[in-house]
Amino acid sequence: MTSAPKQRLQALSEQLSKPLDDPGTFENIPKIRRIAGDSANQRVKGKVVIVTGTNSLIGIGRASAHQFAHNGAKAIFLCDYNDQYLDVHKRELNSLYPEVDVQIRKFDAADEGSVKSVVQEALDKYGRLDIMFANAGISSMKLFYDASGEEFMNMMRTNTLSVFLAAKYAAKAMMKTSKDKPYPAGSIIATASVAGLRSNAGPTDYSASKAAVISIMQTAAYQLAGTGIRCNALCPGVIETGMTKGMYDMARERGTEKKIGQLNPLKRGAVADEVARVALFLGSDEASYVNGQAWAVCGGLSAGHPFVPGKLA
Repeated sequence: MTSAPKQRLQALSEQLSKPLDDPGTFENIPKIRRIAGDSANQRVKGKVVIVTGTNSLIGIGRASAHQFAHNGAKAIFLCDYNDQYLDVHKRELNSLYPEVDVQIRKFDAADEGSVKSVVQEALDKYGRLDIMFANAGISSMKLFYDASGEEFMNMMRTNTLSVFLAAKYAAKAMMKTSKDKPYPAGSIIATASVAGLRSNAGPTDYSASKAAVISIMQTAAYQLAGTGIRCNALCPGVIETGMTKGMYDMARERGTEKKIGQLNPLKRGAVADEVARVALFLGSDEASYVNGQAWAVCGGLSAGHPFVPGKLA
């Protein structure tokens, strides 16, 4: 091996060179792990936010709620079908950001009446809705020829119908104007996946549901032309969340955790806060000209054809 490749291999990133600091706990649940430092300003000051899929201890929804609260949100609705930890999340946010009004709601994100109700509640309580983050979702591990039609449609219902409903009712709410909000505006963000961008990054039903999420955000952006309402899809790669916890736990048991993410140029997996920072940006006015996009947060996985280092031939 020549000296240049040797130097390149020796110059490992900080994330690969040392483990993340232990963030500690809040009421016996782990605090959120972070890679980046603090944000510079209150980037969503005074905004009203709804986030679905927030129950998971290590999920993107919870991490995003923290970023929105930390950056000055007026109110945040934490929503999930599973409400096991919602009360704890609310208490934690209240302890850190007492000025933020935190609401918790248990409902199915694919139930039209429930979505309509929480959006209307935001309007009734605060007179506005500024950010809708449709993050609820499920995954599967079945091969397409082993899955039933019912299982396929359940995946589409949870991952895709939920986004359609969130966009439908959020868009109508974001068009409401008032003295404090004289023009229609808002940001609708939906969690898709790198599996929705490229094949072989997830099972068929999951990939199809996430490709549909991207399409909904792109077509909705055009149908909302001129309203100031932006629609974007987030496409995470290998992120340690409740959905991928089994894979991470198994890898740690085998001592192969460092192989997770080896197919992307950063050569590592990610923590939820790294995706939450992008959700924060897309929700903020700093992303005022970002619309109809599928933002890959995948360490570069979707940038090329994956390969195993050292095995090109």
